[in-house]
Amino acid sequence: MKIRIFDTTLRDGEQTPGVSLSPEKKLNIAKKLDALGIDAIETGFPVISDGERSAVKMITSENLQSELCGLARTNKRDIDAAVDCGLNYIHTFIATSDIHLEYKLKMTREQALEKAIDAVEYGKSRGLQVEFSAEDATRTDREFLKKVFGEVAKAGADRIDIPDTVGYSTPQYIAEITKDAIDATKLPISVHCHNDFGLAVANAISGIQAGAECAHVTINGIGERAGNASLEELVMALNSLQFDQKWETNINKELLYETSRYVSKIIGITVQPNKAIVGENAFGHESGIHTHGVLNNPLTYEPISPEIVGRTRWLQVGKHAGIHGMNAMLKEYGIVPNEEQTKKILDKVKNIGDQGKQVTEVELLSLANEVIGENKLKRIVQLTGFSVSTGVGTMPYAFVKLNIDGKEMVATDYGVGPVDASLNAIQKITGQITDEVRLKEYRLDSISGGANALCEVTVKVEDARGNIISSKSVGEDIVTTSVQAMVDGINRIMLKSLLKEKKV
Repeated sequence: MKIRIFDTTLRDGEQTPGVSLSPEKKLNIAKKLDALGIDAIETGFPVISDGERSAVKMITSENLQSELCGLARTNKRDIDAAVDCGLNYIHTFIATSDIHLEYKLKMTREQALEKAIDAVEYGKSRGLQVEFSAEDATRTDREFLKKVFGEVAKAGADRIDIPDTVGYSTPQYIAEITKDAIDATKLPISVHCHNDFGLAVANAISGIQAGAECAHVTINGIGERAGNASLEELVMALNSLQFDQKWETNINKELLYETSRYVSKIIGITVQPNKAIVGENAFGHESGIHTHGVLNNPLTYEPISPEIVGRTRWLQVGKHAGIHGMNAMLKEYGIVPNEEQTKKILDKVKNIGDQGKQVTEVELLSLANEVIGENKLKRIVQLTGFSVSTGVGTMPYAFVKLNIDGKEMVATDYGVGPVDASLNAIQKITGQITDEVRLKEYRLDSISGGANALCEVTVKVEDARGNIISSKSVGEDIVTTSVQAMVDGINRIMLKSLLKEKKV
């Protein structure tokens, strides 16, 4: 059975505290969602502002393949605003729980029901497809909820949505009221689940198991408070887990990670490392037991292949590391130590880990060279020139010169600070000669006190293929140390890519 994916990143997702999108950014995200294979995109809430209406109009004029929907309260003004933006599909809602009726709407149940019916009838009179939501459905009196759904169905609603507005439901209860809605309306049912108790995806799946045909989701699970059901998690759970029935979606799964990264960058909210499917650590391994198993058969410690969702597997060394994982990482750079050398390198890695420190890939390579006694690693990228300019009333500016495989290249760029300007200039150079290599993570630590304190900069860089390299540098000057860490990281990631190409 095909499950319909209704994405509300541009509406409910934008209600994430601290997030506000320009019309241009909303359009760009909509294009990404369309390419991903979203069935219906909730473009926004047209009545709330001129900018919102502008964004919705830009999206509706783009001729996307996805259905385009707009949110509207149960009044003519909201519905007319959606029509004026070129939409032919609305998602109209009114609260039905007693707590909302008494304290927010100041209405009786009968008054709320009348407004719901009037809105559906008016939407249909304007030629719209109408999806009706009973806001706070999971805290609404069950008999009254059935009555509301039944009456809006008679009024002409095309779809019914069950919102778990404050993430209050359990999988068992949302299944029960999904069956109620199906019995009362005989219409397609959607579930819109929030994640206040971490159950959004589980509740959405339970609703689908009970007969819902559509789930409302957001990229990375963004949204108010604890967010919404995560698109990536829901789609992959439906695709991969064992159910009594097989479900499919129209989502292009290989674009999940790319879309996640894009939205994260646009809205400025970093995805937590341990997030399922798209989190940085979702396909990362350090434990010797795990890496050994994964190297022999990835399914031992991975439920799905990372390539399915546009990811690549990566290994980390530390105090939990084992010989097999460490040697696999070194082999990617053409380094094959003998048994005695392997033991010495691993001992050094574990000693660093026991001190509570991370061992970056660049450090691992340095340790290997130190033990083996020769430098087998080619430096593709070398820093040959660098200066920064900053001050009060001027935007920080950086000049960087790199030698990349014998070719001198220069770039200048601006940033919010001298470090940002310097790293932007470096990325501008590398972007000219290779696929995107971007800074994924930056961390600054002080490792000594006083005016001459040493700083430790750790960066993670990622290329377009999903390869991730971590690099660390220590020095007195924050800007210079940051630049060195970035150059080292880019050098290693380009070398890894080059060696992989030669193997192919």
